Amino acid sequence: MIPMSPVDQEMFIAFLLDAKRATYASTGGEAVVEAALAGAHQLEYRAGPFLYRDIYYGGEQFIGQETVYQGEQPLWSMSYAGWSIDASIPVGDFLKEALRHVEADRPFRGPPRYQNGDYTYANESHGAVARFWGCEVITYQDRPIYELRYQGGTIR
Repeated sequence: MIPMSPVDQEMFIAFLLDAKRATYASTGGEAVVEAALAGAHQLEYRAGPFLYRDIYYGGEQFIGQETVYQGEQPLWSMSYAGWSIDASIPVGDFLKEALRHVEADRPFRGPPRYQNGDYTYANESHGAVARFWGCEVITYQDRPIYELRYQGGTIR
């Protein structure tokens, strides 16, 4: 459990869902900011007392970290690494579409399952927002083309 009142925790989860939908999963680029680290991509979203920052490196093979701050204090973080298994099949737009369906009870990545046409997104996660890990896979015509592993939780 995140060390805050139930009202604050509900506000945190709502913020995290909004931040995820407004950054990488968004259809626009308004969350992109100048990266603080050489070679990185950086996305940010701020609302109320919270700041969400996603810093990642790479493209077809990538690694990154999301962090939520309350004021200047880091509160929650998730690290991730992923790769395209078959880079000849585009995955970005479908991945963003699936990630926009992130759910409040598992606010880490996308839903347990999402499908559109020949693409299927599957996300297996364990734990809760305070301590979790998981893996997501995208298949195209039942063939794996993308995989990502993630883990994270609260910072104390």
